[in-house]
Amino acid sequence: MAASLKNSDTVLDLLLNKGADVNMKSRYTALHFAASKNNLDVARKLIAQKASARVKDKRGQLALHRATAAGNVPIVKLLLENRSPINATDMDGSTALHHAVAEGHGDTAVLLLKAGAETDKRDQSGALAIDLAPDAKIRSFIERAAEEEGISLA
Repeated sequence: MAASLKNSDTVLDLLLNKGADVNMKSRYTALHFAASKNNLDVARKLIAQKASARVKDKRGQLALHRATAAGNVPIVKLLLENRSPINATDMDGSTALHHAVAEGHGDTAVLLLKAGAETDKRDQSGALAIDLAPDAKIRSFIERAAEEEGISLA
């Protein structure tokens, strides 16, 4: 929980110095909390302490799913640099790309596309990520950016 709070460095440092397991999860890991609360500094600190970007929570989500749903490009980059599986699905069959598009984070979706996110994966309801765009403006932005990069959206 300390990882989700702004200005939590003192508490986090104390926990880490006492040997807190950065990959321990009750429902989520500290990295999941940091990603969902847009706390880049804490995410960096946790990764430096060997927090894994590959651990799923109880909903089958990675910290990457959380960061993309929050639209946090710097944390998404950090997680991808630290081997987070870009095309992993959660319990609903959603990828990080599904979450980014559904929440209207076009810049995050484009980053994922450039990094190799698969565009032909369907969630459990049968929807492609692009189908989840909340409006025509977001959809158009993503389609235009993908076309400029030579990426097919299936």
